[in-house]
Amino acid sequence: MRIHIRNGRIVDPASGKDGPGDLFIADGKIAEEFARPDRVIDAKGLVVAPGFVDLAARLREPGFEYKATLESELDAAAAGGVTSLACPPDTDPPLDEPGLVDMLRRRASALSRARVHPLGALTLKLEGQALTEMGQLTDAGCVAFSQGNLSMPDHQVLWRALQYAATFGYRVWLRAEDAALAKGGVAHDGEMATRLGLPGIPSFAETIALGSLIELVRATGARVHVCRLSTAGAVELVRKAKAEKLPLTCDVGIHHLHLSDMDLGYFDSHCRLEPPLRSQRDRDALARALAEGVVDCVVSDHTPVDEDGKHLPFAEAEPGATGLELLLPLVLKWGEAQKLPLAATLARITTEPARILGVAAGRIALGAPADLAIFDPRAAFLVSAQALKSQGKNTPFLGYELAGRVRFTLLAGHVVYEA
Repeated sequence: MRIHIRNGRIVDPASGKDGPGDLFIADGKIAEEFARPDRVIDAKGLVVAPGFVDLAARLREPGFEYKATLESELDAAAAGGVTSLACPPDTDPPLDEPGLVDMLRRRASALSRARVHPLGALTLKLEGQALTEMGQLTDAGCVAFSQGNLSMPDHQVLWRALQYAATFGYRVWLRAEDAALAKGGVAHDGEMATRLGLPGIPSFAETIALGSLIELVRATGARVHVCRLSTAGAVELVRKAKAEKLPLTCDVGIHHLHLSDMDLGYFDSHCRLEPPLRSQRDRDALARALAEGVVDCVVSDHTPVDEDGKHLPFAEAEPGATGLELLLPLVLKWGEAQKLPLAATLARITTEPARILGVAAGRIALGAPADLAIFDPRAAFLVSAQALKSQGKNTPFLGYELAGRVRFTLLAGHVVYEA
């Protein structure tokens, strides 16, 4: 389909462009101006941006279809303007075999809602003992290797994994958390957890694990992406590692830019997350670090949970929250608080995650794939279960009024979502 998008405010973080203009799409790509389009989209008063790139979105297939399905979550991605996403390997069974990866990619491709980039399991069954066949998984379509939210129990196995990954140029994505120090914890180890009588996870569970990981990166030269930082101490460790030019990148979950452990209130299980919501000092340090570029990008950390998993006492509730459809408004809210230009704000969910993912996404240029999000940055909406397309309706932001609504999402030149 040949599409003409007219009268929009085109914002392309990759080139720094931010101004009025028209876009033309032909054969699924950004094209030169042409006459007689098949469709004209009037984007007056709307922002035309690259489709968003999310590095942490659990689609729950295979194995957890009772929590969400591939159809429901890719519909949520399209409604949120997300056109490229990485899905962690902690499915059931885990993504440790090429056949599973191939099946997931084929299913996602047939639905044509977003480009799905699977992360392969770093170890068999995510048990942290034996390495997977990374070469075969890469051939099947894996873009990197991860343990999901699980820690590596054996530093020697992690050392060998990073040596192997460095030899063949594979990327490794890991959460920094010491499993023994975090064992049994459900909230940040602070005043709020003490007052509520909840077992805590100390900040040093993250910084000790991150310090070890940085040493292994220094020793092996492996390209490592640290997933979902949550503490101010971890930010400073990353700052020093980047000053040393180590091949290290990192992200932060969108919830951790706006919420703290004070939002647990009276045991609000919507705020039961992994990693846990930290102190206000940590939250503010993460928000600043993202603005400064110490933290590279922001992720939705989309983890749909069924009602039975959340309607439990806080310590027993399943961690996770829906995030794909709230990524844009929450990033806009963060950017406004940091007084950043719109292009710089959007870079954290377009060009920067695309660079880490290693895919040709997150930019508007002649010949580039026509993956676009067209949104109204001022349109307000009330976050409610009924308004969410995701099968997981649980989010700490239920009842909040947020600004920023996607009006159109285009994938390879096709309109896959229209409000």
